[in-house]
Amino acid sequence: MKFNIKYIGLVFLFVLFVIPEATAQYGYNNGYNRNSRRNSPIPRMEEPQSKPENLTAEEIVGREMPKIIEALELNDFEQAVVSSILTKYVQQSIELQILKLPADKTREASEKIRENQKEELKAGLPEDKFNQLVELQKQGYNKIKKQKKKKKKNKDKKNSEG
Repeated sequence: MKFNIKYIGLVFLFVLFVIPEATAQYGYNNGYNRNSRRNSPIPRMEEPQSKPENLTAEEIVGREMPKIIEALELNDFEQAVVSSILTKYVQQSIELQILKLPADKTREASEKIRENQKEELKAGLPEDKFNQLVELQKQGYNKIKKQKKKKKKNKDKKNSEG
C-alpha cells in the first residue's frame, strides 16, 4: 500500500485548518486566554435587566391583596370576594392590552371594565369598606401621577439650567 504525498499533504492541511475551528467552536482554548495574562480581575458590567415577565392576573392581584387586606381589615369571605372580582377584571384588562385596539376603543373598554368592577365590588362589600377601597385605589393612582409630575418637573428644571 503506497501512500501518495498528495494525499498526506491534503490530510495534513485538512487537520491544520479543521482543529482550530473545532476548538474555537466548542470553546477549548488549551488554557490560553488573552485576559489570563493580566493579574487584575476584569470588572464585570452589570447585565441589562431583561424585560419583566408578563404576570398573570392571579399574580398581580396576589401582590396587591396584602396591602388591601391590611388597609381595609377584610375578613376571609371579603378577601375571597375582592380577590375573585379583581382577578376577573385584571384578566379582562390584560386581554384588552393584548388586543391592541385603537386608543378610543381601548379607553371606552377600560372605562366599562372599571365601572363593572366598581359595581361588583359595591355589591360584594359593605359600604364603608367599599368606600375605603375606592379611596385606597385613588391614593395609589395619585401617588403614581405625583411621581410622574415630580420627575417631569425635575427634567424641566435640569433642561432650563443646562
